[in-house]
Parts: sequence; structure tokens; C-alpha cells
Amino acid sequence: MKSISTTQYKIFIGNDSFVELKNFISEGKYSSIFILVDENSKKHCLKKLSIGNYKPSIIQIKSGEKYKNINTCQKIWLELSKQNADRKSLLINLDGGVITDMGGFAASTYKRGIDFINIPTTLLSQVDASIGGKTGIDFIGYKNQIGTFAFPKAVFIIPAFLNTLSKRDFFSGFAEMIKHGLIADKKYWQKLKTTTPSLLLKEKGVRDEVLSGIISHSIEIKNEIVLKDPYENGFRKALNFGHTIGHAIESASLKTKKPLLHGEAIAIGMICESYLSRKCCGLSSNEMDEIISFIISILNPTPINYKVKNLVAMMKQDKKNRESEINFTLLRSIGKAEINNSCSEELIEESIHYFIESVKADK
Repeated sequence: MKSISTTQYKIFIGNDSFVELKNFISEGKYSSIFILVDENSKKHCLKKLSIGNYKPSIIQIKSGEKYKNINTCQKIWLELSKQNADRKSLLINLDGGVITDMGGFAASTYKRGIDFINIPTTLLSQVDASIGGKTGIDFIGYKNQIGTFAFPKAVFIIPAFLNTLSKRDFFSGFAEMIKHGLIADKKYWQKLKTTTPSLLLKEKGVRDEVLSGIISHSIEIKNEIVLKDPYENGFRKALNFGHTIGHAIESASLKTKKPLLHGEAIAIGMICESYLSRKCCGLSSNEMDEIISFIISILNPTPINYKVKNLVAMMKQDKKNRESEINFTLLRSIGKAEINNSCSEELIEESIHYFIESVKADK
């Protein structure tokens, strides 16, 4: 087992992290314990969770980004109230980023704040949502518009839980790991380029020993950035690479019958924003081609048919914007991000069309 310390809490990584979980939830420390799950984590992960002598109460919500809203939060608060949760209660968020984001938000606001811990069960949530103290819900169709900065008491990452994922969900998480290399660590990027699907996946499940190493590396990259800028006043914005366009695409897809996963949308965003990096930030043509080629080979994105002007309109609602300008994190080179870039609407539209043509050419 490996542990990584943040300013506020520890992240425990390894299939033996349950030992630390039992130590953390010592007898008598909490008046009651609640576990927040959806139908998937209840079926696949809850029975594997061991928390000592406590008899936790289970709060189940529906899975999916479309339920990450105030109505679902009200259901969580209502269940906590019905079961007499007090300020000495603990909420355990067991699932992916939707649960950890929303569960953290619900806990941070219930009775002005109760303790919570996160046990992320998807690759995306293990390398992204587990670090940084951001909680939140979606509002009127926009991602993470309502939220708080609130830190869990601990995070427990169990690589074996990844065996419950589909390949699609798995590589959605891998997209965030790609981002970490691109914004901060060229050597890590090069390592990921040689970490093929066959090295990550076996016939039935994942390769825990390979994943533990690269999960730890991604967490260390994000943690180092967050430590320097915990409230996103400066360089933490580097983590937004791919997310300005990616969030708009993800939000648009949620209104369709086949919504994209978060990492799939961010992969498209990284392709578009690599193009913007070439045009606005000095990224070389060779590195742009290298980035786009690898992302397409791993994520296999398909062309999108959303109205481009509608996507740009959604980007204008992004919480990172300042003075009505759409804000981007772009790349000067692989491993070196540059925050606070603005691009014209015409160039943003051009980048999306470039993605569409690049994918068509690859098919």
C-alpha cells in the first residue's frame, strides 16, 4: 500500500487499503455512518467494503451525470434527516466522480458540514475526483455550476474495484491521465504512450500492479498542482486543459440518447485545444500531431453533430471565464501548460471542425 499526503488528508492506494479504512473508522469515533451508492456500486462494490463493527445505513441514488443535480441532493439530505444523522455522522461516498462530487457537496452543506470520505471506484474518479477538495452538482444544464471547496477526511483507492468497469469506462478515466502528462510531465506522457491497452487490461479485469504505479503518478501530479493553488486562483487552472470545450461537448451530449462519458468528451476537448495551442500558444505541429494521433488511437472518438455555435454559447457559461472572454488552458509544449488564454469564437469553431475532419480521416 502507498499513501500520498495532501494539505488536508491522506490518499491510500492499494488493495490492502481496507486495513487503513478500518483504522480510520475507529469504534466510537462517529455516531453513525452512511454509505452513498448508486445501483452499480451497490451491486459490485458494497459487499466488498469492510468497515469494522459499524452497521452503516445505505443511501442509494440513480447512476449517471443527469442525476447530478439539486433534486438528488435533496434526496440525500432527506435520507440523512430521516435517519437522524447529526454533526458527528460520517458519509462514505462509494462510486465514481458523480457520487464523490455530489456526496461531498451534500456532506459539506448538511448541518453546515459533516465528515465524509471518498472511495472512488472508477479510474476517472481515482485519478481526478479524489484529489483537490472540489465538490459540486450540475445546474440548468451546465457542469459543476454549484459547489464548494470541502476536503474529505481521507480517500481510499482500491485498484481491484476497476475490475467492475467496462473498457469504455476504463479508457474514459485514462483520458484524464493523458491530460496529466500533457500539462506537467513529458516523461509521464511518454510512459503512457507505451502503456498499451494490452498492458493495462487482461482477459478478465485489469492489471493491478501496472495500474497502481500510474494511478499513483497521476495523483502525485495533480496533488502537486493543487498544493500550490488549492482554490484555483492561478496555476491549478492547468488542470482545465481540454475541459473548456470538453465540458460543453459533454453537456450537449447529455441531451441526446447516447451521452458521452466525461473522459470521452475531454478527449475531444484535448484534441480541439491542442489545435488552439498550435494556433495561439506555440505548440509545434509535430507535437500537436503526436497528441492527436495518440488520443484517437486510445479513445477512438467519433465525429460530433452538435451545432458548433451552440457549443460556443455554452462555453460562455464556463465558471473559469473572466470579463466575458472564454478562458483556456493551452500547451506551449508537451509537459508545459499555459493558463488564461483567450481565443476568438471563429478560432474555437475552427478547432471543433478540425477535430471532426481529423476523426473522419482516421476512420
